[in-house]
Amino acid sequence: MDDDFEFPAAASNEMEMDDEMDAGNDMDLPVGNPIPKVGEEEEIGKNGLKKKLLKEGEGWENPDSGDEVEVHYVGTLLDGTQFDSSRDRGTPFTFKLGQGQVIKGWDEGIKTMKKGEKALFTIPPELAYGESGSPPKIPPNSTLQFENPKDLDEVFVKYEARLEDGTIVSKADGVEFTVKDGYFCPALSKAVKTMKKGEKVLLTVKPQYGFGEKARPATGDELYVPPNATLQINLELVSWKTVSDVSNDQKILKKILKEGEGYERPDDGATVQVKLIGKLHDGTIFVKKGYDDKPPFEFKVDEDQVIEGLDRTIKTMKKGEVALITIQPEYAFGPSESPQELAVVPGNSAVYYEIEMVSFLKEKESWEMNTEEKIAAAGKKKEEGNVWFKAGKYKRASKRYEKAVRFIEFDSNFNEEEKEKAKVLKVSCNLNNAACKLKLKDYKDRETMH
Repeated sequence: MDDDFEFPAAASNEMEMDDEMDAGNDMDLPVGNPIPKVGEEEEIGKNGLKKKLLKEGEGWENPDSGDEVEVHYVGTLLDGTQFDSSRDRGTPFTFKLGQGQVIKGWDEGIKTMKKGEKALFTIPPELAYGESGSPPKIPPNSTLQFENPKDLDEVFVKYEARLEDGTIVSKADGVEFTVKDGYFCPALSKAVKTMKKGEKVLLTVKPQYGFGEKARPATGDELYVPPNATLQINLELVSWKTVSDVSNDQKILKKILKEGEGYERPDDGATVQVKLIGKLHDGTIFVKKGYDDKPPFEFKVDEDQVIEGLDRTIKTMKKGEVALITIQPEYAFGPSESPQELAVVPGNSAVYYEIEMVSFLKEKESWEMNTEEKIAAAGKKKEEGNVWFKAGKYKRASKRYEKAVRFIEFDSNFNEEEKEKAKVLKVSCNLNNAACKLKLKDYKDRETMH
């Protein structure tokens, strides 16, 4: 069995399995409604395993438990971090199916594949490495995946498009575009979403994925494409930049320019050091920190020390990562103008930051503390919550009260005096948190996070 696949990991894990598409392979983009349909995702079983068919296999036979299978794979976390790849090693991976030699997600997913098939599997932690993860590359509770460009990503490709008679109508030795926006014809954006970095394919593009019944006029160096033309396109995915929607409403977008180290990221309360340059749409620099022999800019996450867009984004970054952030006014400086270090930011302005994560230090976790430190930390978080509550920042207050309770929720090692202190703190924090929830219900549309 010569299946080829790639798998990614996550607080769920994803993997992508596929057969290589060499330059000599034709790829007919899907027409009609085949089942399963190329490009669509389906759930396998009832445990959260998902499979997206990228390329159909041969025949109808699937492997059974006990069969020896040979696969290629590339495994990534959901953020695109690669943790393993048989392709990088240059040799496929061989194992016996259903014998516990691989994670459960593999055993369940691969038995649905045919020879030559290519698929993208998203594997939840329960079917991957669970709560323990697989240090140092796979964090606890990670979802795994095999990675391809997504709609928001920017891809850099080379291509050459010909008519069936061999006439070259368009070519580029290097062009960059956003996947969702596409380039030249719809087939390019559809194809790159199934490809890996460095992969080359030959696409046979039917009219419905080219220019349909309408002709394409000649423009510049590109020649005329007649109506109902079938195209042959040699396509190479040279590289791509991952773009993520931090706010889930496309108002905070992060494009990774340089990958960071490991998988640790700062959380609420962490002290971070960054280099940053902030610009307006016209290129005006309004802030610059950490450059020209100046020390990095230091701030605490979720402490109202920077705009919300930066606070949210910084929690997605790893040490050494460099990213370009686009932040809309709702998560930046809002409707009013805001004087900054080097220029004034006009009201309702989108802002653009280039940020490098130099370092960060997380707050001490409860398991790193002795009992006395846990009670002190809980008391401190309660007081922080009180400050935010009085300031009308109920979401921030709620998070502090909840963290305070987490410090002292397991009291088996506390002495009697400590248990009594912990009990009083828990009651107080839970009552205060309940007040936060009531306020959030009444005033959630009025609260503004900065």
